[in-house]
Amino acid sequence: MPLQPIAMTLPQAEPMQPANPNSLFAMAVASVNEACGVIGAPDFVKAILSQPKNELMVNFPVMMDDGRYRIFKGYRIQHNNILGPYKGGIRYHPDVSLDDVKALAVWMTIKCAVMRLPFGGAKGGIKVNPRELSGNELMRMTRRFTAALGDNIGPDFDIPAPDVGTNAQIMDWMMDTYLNTHQSASRQGLMNVVTGKSVCCGGSEGREKATGQGICFVLLELLPEFRLRPEGLRLSLLGFGNVGSHTALALGARGAKLVAVMDQSGAITAQDGLPVGELSDYAAKTGGVKGFSAPGVQVINREEFYKTPVDVFIPAALERMVDSQVAKWLNCRVVAEGGNGPVTPEAATILKNRDIVLLPAILCNAGGVTVSYLEWVQNKVGVHWDVERVDQELQKTIVLAARRVRLAAHQYDVDLSTAAFAVAVEHISRSYKQRGIFP
Repeated sequence: MPLQPIAMTLPQAEPMQPANPNSLFAMAVASVNEACGVIGAPDFVKAILSQPKNELMVNFPVMMDDGRYRIFKGYRIQHNNILGPYKGGIRYHPDVSLDDVKALAVWMTIKCAVMRLPFGGAKGGIKVNPRELSGNELMRMTRRFTAALGDNIGPDFDIPAPDVGTNAQIMDWMMDTYLNTHQSASRQGLMNVVTGKSVCCGGSEGREKATGQGICFVLLELLPEFRLRPEGLRLSLLGFGNVGSHTALALGARGAKLVAVMDQSGAITAQDGLPVGELSDYAAKTGGVKGFSAPGVQVINREEFYKTPVDVFIPAALERMVDSQVAKWLNCRVVAEGGNGPVTPEAATILKNRDIVLLPAILCNAGGVTVSYLEWVQNKVGVHWDVERVDQELQKTIVLAARRVRLAAHQYDVDLSTAAFAVAVEHISRSYKQRGIFP
C-alpha cells in the first residue's frame, strides 16, 4: 500500500512588538510586516521575523596606550538563518545601540533574500568613536572583541564584514584573531570567517567599490522606468565616504554629473559637475569635503544642498537622515538609498505623495554583501577571481534582483520599496513552508 502524504499543520504565532515603537528596529519590523500582508505570508513567518534568533552583548576591557584599561560594549545580533549562515557587518560608531543593530540585522536578512544569496542576516558593532583611538588601541579592541565573540561567529555559522567605521584592516585583525584561537590543522580552512578582507589576506577584487558599484547597476537597470539615462544624469550625494565616492565614480564613468555633496564637514556644489576623483582623494585625506577648492565649486548650506535640482538624490550616510523636512525640500525625481534606512517612514510618505520614486536600500546597497558572498565562495573553493569576473557576477546578481522587484511592484501594485520587501519575505516564507518548524 503506497504511503499517504502527511497533512502538516504549520504553527501560528503572534509577532512580538518592538518595545520602542519609534526605534529603528520598529521601523524595520514595520516594513517586514507590511510585506507579509502584501503577499499573505503565514502568521508564524511574520512572528519569527519580528525578533532576532540570538542577541549577544559583551563588555570587555582593552588596555589603552597610556596603560589604563577601558571597558567597551559590543553587540552581535543574529536575526535569521533559514536561508544560510548569518551574515552582516561590524560597525564602530559612538551611536551603536542594541535596537539599531537589531534593525540592521533585520535588513541584512531581507537584503540577502532579495539577492537570493544563501545567507541569513546579522549585524554587530562596538559603541566607540574609532577616530579617537590610536592604531594599536584599535587593533587591541578589535582582537579582544573577536575573542569575546568566540564561536558565536564562524565561516559556516556567522560571517562578519566591514560596516561604518570599519574596513579591510579591521577584518584582517578579526580573521587573524579567530584563526589563532583555533587548532593549527584547521586554520587555513577558516579564512572565510570574515569577508571584506584585504586582497593579500584572502579578500576579493572589487570589494571596496562593491556597494557603490551595486547602486550604479541598480540605477542603470531601473532608470529607463523613469525615462532617465545615465548620460547627463545630475546627482547629489549625502555622505562621501566609501559608498558615496565609489557611487559617484561608477556613475561618472557612464556620463553622470555629481553636482552637490554634503557630509559631516559641510556641503559644496558645482553646477557643471564636481571633479569626483580629486574630491574623493581630498575627502580621504582630510576626512570631509569642507575646504575643497576647484573651478566652479561653491559652499552651500544644508537647506540649499537638499533643494539643489537633480535627477537622483543618493543618501549614502547613516540611518534616518532624510526626515519629513528634508523630504519636503528635496528637488529630485528619484531617491536611491545608498545607506541603510536613511529615509524615515514619514518622509517616505511625503516622497510618495510628491511622486518622487524611492529605491530601497535592501536593493540599492546590496552590492557589498553580494561581493562578500563572492569572497566567501572564493575562500571556500580556494580560488581568486579577477575584478572583471567579480564585476560580472555582481552585475548579474543585482540586475536579476532589480527585475524581480520591478515585477513584484507590478504584480502586487505597490511601490518599489514595498515590492523589494515582498520579494524577500516571499522567498523566506517559501523556505519555512517547505521545511516546516522543528521539532
